[in-house]
Amino acid sequence: MWHYQAPLRDMQFIFEHWLQAPRAWGRMPPFGTLDLPLAIQVLEQAGRFSTGVLAPLNSNGDRQGCRFEEGRVSTPDGFVEAYRAFAEGGWPALACDEAFGGQGLPQLLDAALQEMLYASNHGWAMYTGIAHGAYLCLKAHAPQWIKERYLPQIVSGEALPTMCLTEPQAGSDVGLLRCRAEPLSDGSYRLSGNKIFISGGEHDLTEDILHLVLARLPGAPAGSRGISLFLVPKRLDGAQGNAVRCDGIEHKMGIKGSATCSLTFDGAQGWLIGEANRGLAAMFVMMNSARLQVGLQGLGHAEAAWQNAHAYALERKQMRAPNRPDGIGAEAADPIHYHPAIRRALLELRAYTEGMRAVGYWAAHLLDQAEHDPDLATREQAFQLAGLLTPVIKAFFTEQGFRLASNALQVFGGYGYVTEFAIEQTLRDSRIAMIYEGSNEIQANDLLLRKVLGDEGRAFHQLLRVLREEAREVGAGCASFCTELALLCDKLEGVQAGIHDQAAEEGEYPYRVAGDFLHLCGVALLAFAWARTARVARLLPEGDPMRPGKLDTARFFFAYLLPQADYRIAAIRAAKAPLPFLE
Repeated sequence: MWHYQAPLRDMQFIFEHWLQAPRAWGRMPPFGTLDLPLAIQVLEQAGRFSTGVLAPLNSNGDRQGCRFEEGRVSTPDGFVEAYRAFAEGGWPALACDEAFGGQGLPQLLDAALQEMLYASNHGWAMYTGIAHGAYLCLKAHAPQWIKERYLPQIVSGEALPTMCLTEPQAGSDVGLLRCRAEPLSDGSYRLSGNKIFISGGEHDLTEDILHLVLARLPGAPAGSRGISLFLVPKRLDGAQGNAVRCDGIEHKMGIKGSATCSLTFDGAQGWLIGEANRGLAAMFVMMNSARLQVGLQGLGHAEAAWQNAHAYALERKQMRAPNRPDGIGAEAADPIHYHPAIRRALLELRAYTEGMRAVGYWAAHLLDQAEHDPDLATREQAFQLAGLLTPVIKAFFTEQGFRLASNALQVFGGYGYVTEFAIEQTLRDSRIAMIYEGSNEIQANDLLLRKVLGDEGRAFHQLLRVLREEAREVGAGCASFCTELALLCDKLEGVQAGIHDQAAEEGEYPYRVAGDFLHLCGVALLAFAWARTARVARLLPEGDPMRPGKLDTARFFFAYLLPQADYRIAAIRAAKAPLPFLE
């Protein structure tokens, strides 16, 4: 009773019209031969894999879960075969450098692929999701011999990486970690300690697993400044096993097909990545990539929830709808799709999902521009904007993925609460994304304290300039949307200035309002997305069915959802009273 179909038409709309990506690719030397038809072919093949291979495994993977026996993990039935097909299809290589066996395609295409993977089977996609971030980390910081030895394995899918940060006493505060690394005479290190909540820490998809581990060297400074990063393979050369042991897997609320492991490093051999005591700088390359990926998880959950709720509402009949359209018959009951409360819920699902897709793909496109655009100023602006957008996408998208899955479950009524209809799995699976890869509260603090107040608002005002440029692009029938967007930019600027001034008087104030500020930025990005969508949708041919749908959804967003911005602004201004301490 659960289905997923890759939203290829909307993806093409964003690539071709919203981003005008092919024009930008033509300016970037690595993508000069890439055109829209080829990109669409890649999306179509990714859609076939997600819909035909992964989606059928989703419910069974949830029911069956992983099995742990004597230090080994077995994934649910069909996962190994699906991974083999994934690797043989070249999907791990999509956005990787050709020098290491990659296909050298844009991260924008990889973002669309990741959305499809998470929407169709989040549990399975957890094994592959960190791979590109690990690839970027090693490419940027590893010694040349490690790049030559291990990057081709990641790119080919021969090996899967993990990210080993968390310890029982060290979660968000990685400065508390105790894992130790002792230098050896051959230039390697011996690692000892325990890590928990390690996604894919042990599995049967690949022979080798490449653990990227944060640990302390002897005499390292206390706190986060004394952390180094190490590569610790499960297997050493000659297929010899390394001293890494899985002690168990977690029994979880969701993503049950993903093995969440406790690992013990008992003198395991590893190699330093990057500089000693600067492991976080190297690890953040991977974490920033992972945070965009997690935001796309929220988008994938929202898309799956929207598709299934919409399909159910079309067939479920209950009562007669008020003011029902002509031509739907004279039955005693109408599909609930026509009832106002359900219409509003479905429109909100569509508005958030399609708006988040535009914003999320924009961020991925900015990363391509930041790396490959020939113009230095464009590269710098793109890098600045991508950094600012990352915490918003991670936190706002995952919050909406969970909330929208809950709203979709409501459309199903009592049937949504039973496993037969599987929307309850989407709700359970989506909840974790608000916690891992830096909790949403951490993301809100990062956005406001570091990336807005920390640089005196330079990146934030760059974003406002982009939004205001869109507000000036007045098209026929879009003037009211542009006016609303311009007014919102003025409000955002005032809020940022007010927080800056209040923070100078009371240091805790920005921490109290960080969550509301991030949500306000998320709503503003959706307003930007829908203002641009309305403008470019009007350029579509009159007979294109996407045209009226986009324009209707844009009208709904500005009438029904944009007012949430004023609520967040009021909450920020009302939070000047200090919070009491609890006994």
